[in-house]
Amino acid sequence: MSVASRVSSDQMDEDFGFICNECRTMFRTECGHKLENVDQNSSGGPQNCCDLLKKINDLSKEITEIKSLLVKITKSEEDPKSELESKSEPSNSSNDEEGRQIENEISLENKVTFAKQCMKRKRQTSLSEEMKRKELELFKEFIGTPKKKPRTSKERVPQPKNTVAMLNELRHGLVYKLESQTGPVHAPLFTISVEVDGQKYLGQGRSKKIARIEAAATALRSFIQFKDGAVLTPLKPACNLDFTSDEHLDNGTGIDIDKMSQTELILYVGSIVKKAKLKAKLCSSKNSSTDLLLENIKLSMQNSNKSPLSVDGQKKVPDKGPVMLLYELFTDVHFDCSTVDGAQNNCRFKMTVTVNNSKFDGTGPSKKLAKNAAAKAALASLCNISYSPMMHPQKNLPLPLDDKSSSMELPQIHADTIGRLVLEKFMEVIKGQESYSRRKVLAGIVMTENMNFNEAQVISVSTGTKCVSGEHMSINGSVLNDSHAEIVSRRCFMKYLYAQLELHFNPATANQSIFVRNQENAQYPYKLKTGVHFHLYINTAPCGDARIFSPHENDSSVDKHPNRKARGQLRTKIESGEGTIPVKSSDGIQTWDGVLEGHRLLTMSCSDKIARWNIVGIQGSLLSSIIEPIYLHSIVLGSLLHPEHMYRAVCGRIEKSIQGLPPPYHLNKPRLAQLTSSEPRNQAKAPNFGINWTIGDTEVEVVNSLTGKTVNNQISRITKQMFFNKYGSLVKNLPGLPERKLTTDYGQTKAKVKDYQIAKRELFAAFRREDLGNWLKKPQEQDEFALPE
Repeated sequence: MSVASRVSSDQMDEDFGFICNECRTMFRTECGHKLENVDQNSSGGPQNCCDLLKKINDLSKEITEIKSLLVKITKSEEDPKSELESKSEPSNSSNDEEGRQIENEISLENKVTFAKQCMKRKRQTSLSEEMKRKELELFKEFIGTPKKKPRTSKERVPQPKNTVAMLNELRHGLVYKLESQTGPVHAPLFTISVEVDGQKYLGQGRSKKIARIEAAATALRSFIQFKDGAVLTPLKPACNLDFTSDEHLDNGTGIDIDKMSQTELILYVGSIVKKAKLKAKLCSSKNSSTDLLLENIKLSMQNSNKSPLSVDGQKKVPDKGPVMLLYELFTDVHFDCSTVDGAQNNCRFKMTVTVNNSKFDGTGPSKKLAKNAAAKAALASLCNISYSPMMHPQKNLPLPLDDKSSSMELPQIHADTIGRLVLEKFMEVIKGQESYSRRKVLAGIVMTENMNFNEAQVISVSTGTKCVSGEHMSINGSVLNDSHAEIVSRRCFMKYLYAQLELHFNPATANQSIFVRNQENAQYPYKLKTGVHFHLYINTAPCGDARIFSPHENDSSVDKHPNRKARGQLRTKIESGEGTIPVKSSDGIQTWDGVLEGHRLLTMSCSDKIARWNIVGIQGSLLSSIIEPIYLHSIVLGSLLHPEHMYRAVCGRIEKSIQGLPPPYHLNKPRLAQLTSSEPRNQAKAPNFGINWTIGDTEVEVVNSLTGKTVNNQISRITKQMFFNKYGSLVKNLPGLPERKLTTDYGQTKAKVKDYQIAKRELFAAFRREDLGNWLKKPQEQDEFALPE
């Protein structure tokens, strides 16, 4: 067959048109090529046939020249040295045309060689890309995911994660241990173990890395196996996003994961997680944002028999930051820095985040912390996600006594509401007396009915950090001994209780009181209405045992130091100063003349007094003869909340030793929480004054903490003397009381409230049984005063 036979019949028909039968026969003789697409009955002029033959002859000559040139190129590739030598020899012909032809052949040879190399590299690259694409398509077909568009050559093909990375995403904090190393030194065999949910999984390999990957693969296989050994199938579209569930999900052909390779197992598990996330997005239009959040967090905190946000039955802080999590859950999120308060070296930023047309505020010493606080507030309100320290699992924290199914944590949205109400009320009542707004500790008590925080009321607000000086003690109860903010707020609350009982003087106003007549227990004529709760807010941890820790150290729940006995110890405040010191093992008595001679007047710390309130109540000894004990429902801190230390300080240190409490007295365990916008550490010197305000007051009262009287040297409205006068008025006018006259002094009247005194003695005995020290009492001369005639 001639070279011309390589020309296709379609191309010749397109170039030369129809030809006659004579030329057709001649062309077949020359070329040996059959023209199938030419009509046999067609005919053309002689001119067309001649032209055709000329073109065929010219084409044959050109093809022959190209063929000879290719033969020369092939020979040069086989023996380039001989080719070069032949080219270097002088030519017999000195014709210029032949020289130019040689140059053209050499240049054409280089071009052809270069083209061959390019084609070879291109074929190799395209073959590699094609193999990768086919491999990915096979994996996609295996796991049932929809096919994606083929990647271009410029895009990188993502490599699948190994089993260790996949397992770490599902279980955080895993530790891989080297169990053994066997075999010769040049070919060791390592055995690595990993413990997941209390079960150990082993993996072996020629290197530690391979053994670790095998151990993770074994653990992953156990996650998606059924207890009865059934074969797991791909997850069908369902609302159950927990692929560790023991439900038999039928979605077609079963897949035996034990026969999968590591790559197949990784892709399979990854497909299940991706499908679950996709399902959560598809269901977002039907479910609330909270439901979507819980379903998504299930994927990162898989736990087959527990809550998706829990560890050992208790909640856990999400692993992601609040800002990142907020952006993942909501698309319409906008942050704005609204205000900047304070001096340049102690400024306070306020960030406002808008989510779904709802605004949430956060404050902090930097924009970043303020932004985090705003995001935490939004997540707590919209999704019920809390970043409070109480969310960390605390194994030594029992559940509250009155609700075994709940936790020690007050919902974050409620805690933020309590803190906001107290701060707003303080800014409201301090107007006009801004010179006394300087403070280090702020406290307040909030009242709710049926836990309705939309209608919560602030009962009291106070500030202060110091105690009275020993030389200003009063023998008629006309000074405030303790001006710490939380203690003053409780005294303001007692003033509020007196006012509520006075409403029963008139039957027309009796329904407005928070108290009702007690028909069940004649010993206590009055009791609180059902559903009324009180919440204490302090902007920092109370002084004493609750504040004896380092906020930047993660100490264990069990103190292993054998000689450290300061944990839980009773502590006293320093006269005219800040801070506390442990009490000494003494009889717990302070004398009047000893204090006047120069001995420091000691006052029990706020942590110890709050622990006392959780036994005897916050109503005081005098009112305990009229009403049932009242306990705090929750304690909210603005900063420095350590769950273990706080719980131990307010109730935990005596829960095992307290006994013999007369009913209805009991050990109260208040719920604890911390604000999302924590207050910064205030390094300024504490002022020597404090303010107090109670609901119903027209203005705040400013008290000199060192003298125990107002800055105008007047008797404060929350002193012992004032309360004794109010109590005398109740005894005379309150309906339902058996006695109508007081014949004893203040101290003797308190001693007559037997159940209260029994509960108090049992509290002091519990501290002694735990070897925590003796409760220090003030000189008894302070309580030896009577009502004025």
